[in-house]
Amino acid sequence: FIAFGRVFSGKIKAGQKCRIMGPNHEYGTKEDMSIKNIQRTVLMMGRYQEAVEDVPCGNVVGLVGADCFITKTATLTDEDNIDCYPLRDMKYSVSPIVRVAVECLEPADLPKLVEGLKRLEKSDPLVQTSIEESGEYIIAGAGELHLEICLKDLQEDFISGAKLKISEPVVSFRETITDVSSMQCLSKSPNKHNRLFCKGVPMGDELCQHIEDEGNRVHAVDPKTRACILADEFDWDVMEARKIWCFGPNGVGPNVVVDMTKGLHDVDQVKDSLVAAWNWATREGVVCEETMRGVRINVEDVLLSTRTSLRGGGQIIPTARRVYYACCLKAK
Repeated sequence: FIAFGRVFSGKIKAGQKCRIMGPNHEYGTKEDMSIKNIQRTVLMMGRYQEAVEDVPCGNVVGLVGADCFITKTATLTDEDNIDCYPLRDMKYSVSPIVRVAVECLEPADLPKLVEGLKRLEKSDPLVQTSIEESGEYIIAGAGELHLEICLKDLQEDFISGAKLKISEPVVSFRETITDVSSMQCLSKSPNKHNRLFCKGVPMGDELCQHIEDEGNRVHAVDPKTRACILADEFDWDVMEARKIWCFGPNGVGPNVVVDMTKGLHDVDQVKDSLVAAWNWATREGVVCEETMRGVRINVEDVLLSTRTSLRGGGQIIPTARRVYYACCLKAK
């Protein structure tokens, strides 16, 4: 591939060593950052490329040799410019919500499919590819026409004509709540020695969108910084914002569990089990087993057995999942 972009400042030339900062790069860290030589700089002249020695700012340019470190977007600077921040990732007015599952008719073509999906994701700024827990390879696009074009490119250009089996398109849905739970929900563990008391609260569309767009500014920062952001921008209580236990699903989604208990010292001993249950519950919602969005669960009280052996993950995880589901069902 040829990486295509605009020169905002300075000059880029063939053979130059650059820092490549991806969209997940955090200033001051080496995460999602690599250093690579630019092999060639070219001008895109329709179907053809014209090699040039360097390109000054204000022009668009194609870079050969940098694509292996770029998935969709990246920011390039001089190697010694360590004080630069990456440009913000592009946002689109549509989301990849239509999904299909693809698989090879011949098992020997599986390596071709895996490599072809990587190349497809680089070639299209909107398409997303993933692997489900069941082992299915998923392609998500903005609509059926977009998916049809992506599948045509995949079969003809990226996997050398290997035969694929393609499922029917499926639209992804999200489950949410729009009102506070009508009552406090209780769930008992199978051995009847542990009880969880929780309540469901909607988070609001603005905060959900903010977490999806600017996730690293919310879930990847320390609790005090996160509390300031939520208090200043979304009118959260600072003490409640500091007691966010986890986001979900997978620790990054727009759903949270908040510790609202007071004066309990042993609740942290079951925190890992509550977090595991939250990731499970938010991946498979209570109504139609779709991913949850915009759900906040307040853990208001916890009664635990005094014996450690009676409050293990096997007792707490299914109990927590049931109470999370109950809170959603008791809300609108």
